[in-house]
Amino acid sequence: MDGLFPHLKMSFINYSSREINCKIVYYGPGLCGKTTNLQFIYRKTRPEAKGKMITLATETERTLFFDFLPLSLGDIKGFKTRFHLYTVPGQIFYDASRKLILKGVDGIVFVADSQVERMDANIESFDNMKINLEEQGYSLSEIPYVVQYNKRDLPNIVPVSELKKMLNSNGIPDFEAVASDGLGVFETLKAIVKLVLIELKKGA
Repeated sequence: MDGLFPHLKMSFINYSSREINCKIVYYGPGLCGKTTNLQFIYRKTRPEAKGKMITLATETERTLFFDFLPLSLGDIKGFKTRFHLYTVPGQIFYDASRKLILKGVDGIVFVADSQVERMDANIESFDNMKINLEEQGYSLSEIPYVVQYNKRDLPNIVPVSELKKMLNSNGIPDFEAVASDGLGVFETLKAIVKLVLIELKKGA
C-alpha cells in the first residue's frame, strides 16, 4: 500500500477511509479577516461534507479549524481529498502557536489587511511566515500559496498595485476580498485547493 504515494507524508493518508488529508493554513496579521474567511466557508459548506468547527480562544484572538470533504473534486488513485483549514493567531506574541499550526502544512493563504495603517503589520506578518516556514524546513517557493487582499470595502485602503509590490512580487495568484460579505472568499479557497491538488498529483 505505501508504494501508492511514495512522495507524500504517509501520516496524512488514511487508508481505512481512503482519504488524503491536506492542511491549509490562513496566515496574516491580527484582525485581518482570517477567522471571517473560515466562518463564511464553514457556513456555506454542506453539513454532510464538514466536520465540527473547533475554536481555541485567546484574550485577543481566536484560532479555529475544521475539515471538509469537497464532493466535486474527484479522487486521486481512488482516494478522496479531505481539507483541514486552520487560522493562525495574528498577534506576534503567539508565535509558538503559529509555528505549531504550520507543521505539516500543504498550502497557505496569506490574508492581508488592505487598510493603509495596517501595511507595516502585513509586511511583518509575511516576513514572520517565511521565517517560521524555514524553521520547519519549508521554503515558500516550494509550498503552494495564494494572497488575499481583504477589506477592499473600507475607505482608507492601499491600491492593489501597491499591495502586489509589497506582498506578491512573485506574481502568485491573488484576490481582492471583502470576507465579511463573502466576496472573494471561495475564489481564494478554490485557488489554493487547486494548487495543493496539483502538488498531490505530482507526488502520486
